[in-house]
Amino acid sequence: MKKLRGFALCVMGVCAMGLSACGYNKHSEVDALNEAQAVGSPFTQKLASEYRIFVNREFNEMYDHPDAIHFARKGLAAAAGDAVLPEPVSDWNLMPKHIEELGTARGRLLAAYDIGARELAPEQSAIAQTRFDCWIEQQEENWQAGDIAGCKNDFLAAMDALEGMLSVPAPEPEFLPPVEPVVMDAPEPMKPEDAMYLVFFDFDSTEIGAGGNNVLDAVAEEFKGKNTNVIKVVGHTDAAGPKSYNNRLAMKRANAVRDALAVRGVDASIIRVEGRGEDELLVQTADGVREPANRRAQITFE
Repeated sequence: MKKLRGFALCVMGVCAMGLSACGYNKHSEVDALNEAQAVGSPFTQKLASEYRIFVNREFNEMYDHPDAIHFARKGLAAAAGDAVLPEPVSDWNLMPKHIEELGTARGRLLAAYDIGARELAPEQSAIAQTRFDCWIEQQEENWQAGDIAGCKNDFLAAMDALEGMLSVPAPEPEFLPPVEPVVMDAPEPMKPEDAMYLVFFDFDSTEIGAGGNNVLDAVAEEFKGKNTNVIKVVGHTDAAGPKSYNNRLAMKRANAVRDALAVRGVDASIIRVEGRGEDELLVQTADGVREPANRRAQITFE
């Protein structure tokens, strides 16, 4: 049985009386998405458009009203300018082999996001995300082989194209006269207390992306070779949202980093977590402004 994603399902007997008995009325999220005028970045506008196509097929052709409404809500968020993320694999009832496959695929997409795919190739990024969401939704149902393969293949093709757009071609070799090597003194190693690592987060999220995981791998490796008494993790947010909420979100981000370091073998008892909310912005902005650089956790050795 599917997990409930944000709304109650009607009893079968009630649903048989008509769609309005289940709450699918003229003013549903599907109608709202169809009427929405998308704003925001080129990525969020294209994402809203792609979700609209996906949602209408689920609602009008597949008659999968619960999932249609779930994805309509994501489409509405995108239409409002929010860069919603692809579906978390843990939210869906999947077989182990599908969990691994879809987890790898989602990581591939998020890795592309981490190097600027949404900004550099917004349309292809939006297509890749909606095809991933289509694939995971169909894979949970696991009975329409053609639809599963269609969504999966469309995602893989979109990712191939997206990664091709992001790749930087190697420069043409030039034939230059040989030069004498310059021997330079090796720089002094950085003191542990001077090192600082940053893990960035998406808006209103505590999920650590592929880029953040690479940073934490480096922190864990650095920890092995140092005599460190304390690792300090400080969570931060941007200036969007109430201050009290941001204080809690900052602590959640710090705790997420602590837990991820513990998984990597760092002694959790020496990790000290703090949350500063929006009090120490890395990039100064007015209140209410969403700034990606401010959504971070800072890691230092003491």
